[in-house]
Amino acid sequence: MTSAFLYDGIRTPFGRYGGALSGIRPDDLAATVLRSLADRNDLDPATVDEIVFGAANQAGEDNRNVARMAALLADWPTSVPGTTVNRLCGSSMDAAMQAARMIETGDTATVVVGGVESMSRAPMVMPKPAKGFPVGNETLHSTTLGWRLVNPAMPAQWTVSLGESTEILAGRYGIERAAQDEFAARSHQLAAKAWDNGFYDDHVVAVPGTELARDESLRAETTVERLAGLKPSFRPDGTVTAGNASPLNDGASALLLGDEALADRLGREPLARIAGRGTAGVDPDVFGIGPVEAARIALRRAGIGWGDLGAVELNEAFAAQSLACLADWPELDRDIVNVNGGAIAIGHPLGASGGRVINQLAREMRRSGSRWGLAALCIGVGQGLAVVLEATS
Repeated sequence: MTSAFLYDGIRTPFGRYGGALSGIRPDDLAATVLRSLADRNDLDPATVDEIVFGAANQAGEDNRNVARMAALLADWPTSVPGTTVNRLCGSSMDAAMQAARMIETGDTATVVVGGVESMSRAPMVMPKPAKGFPVGNETLHSTTLGWRLVNPAMPAQWTVSLGESTEILAGRYGIERAAQDEFAARSHQLAAKAWDNGFYDDHVVAVPGTELARDESLRAETTVERLAGLKPSFRPDGTVTAGNASPLNDGASALLLGDEALADRLGREPLARIAGRGTAGVDPDVFGIGPVEAARIALRRAGIGWGDLGAVELNEAFAAQSLACLADWPELDRDIVNVNGGAIAIGHPLGASGGRVINQLAREMRRSGSRWGLAALCIGVGQGLAVVLEATS
């Protein structure tokens, strides 16, 4: 078997809900990163064996296989096939994991992966009546985030909101409000510093027709004191607020994966090798700890331990959720986690986040000179994914 390598990665700035990217369709966002990735790598799209994109919603303009739609909108040859995967928040990381397996088995040599989400444009839906005309009222359901059209056979404790689930974790792990607000403030401060220092300049690409240059949810002025003034969002006496949770966002990401021979065709070395992968499941009402076991599996498959890691990207769905994972990883040096900010500041457009954390990890590894890195994220309905990267230079 050959190895799978990450050669490049880009993303759009992440727009806030109803903000600068809300007028852009998700399939157009996805087409934007496809075009940009090909242009900056002088990549002939006809040489791409497969496109694998992730999207969590797929109920509106991202329906009908958004990977294929994006390729057609980007004017890529119709000979380039595309498929769309859905593992909710982990969709684009799942896309990368699937693509890596394709490359390792020799089925493909060059795969473009990524993800997209427009939470602003997620539609309202309602079920079709069993008969031609409903006998009562019908209810519209928002598809922006979380459960809808729940099967009545599903245990009620599993279908609580993501915020309520995070309150459960905060109570179980004894995570106080102050710790959550401190974690959130750190995310904003580090992301702002990274932007100011140029960390994001070479891999965040503008969306045509918009003026958004930086992540729209980022608040450089955020402090623990300001966050402490926010009201709880899910329980009157709770600890989870809009300030210590990731926002609703719009955006897209894309990664260029390939075998070792792609380096000769591109004329440069890859950023990293995909060295290990892990998936895990947990009870849906504590979905936030999904990355805990997934990371352990990925490290074991890569043949390394926690002490070998030089950089970690843990997607910040909620501060309490992230802190719960860190509590279960006592061997991990917290100072190497999300050093350029995380999703609380940057944003979390569900389908795009996996691609962001993988690419951000590879670039931080190169900046810091780290050999090994870990990217992980939690997933609604109780799952976690993790990927280990090894630097190639």
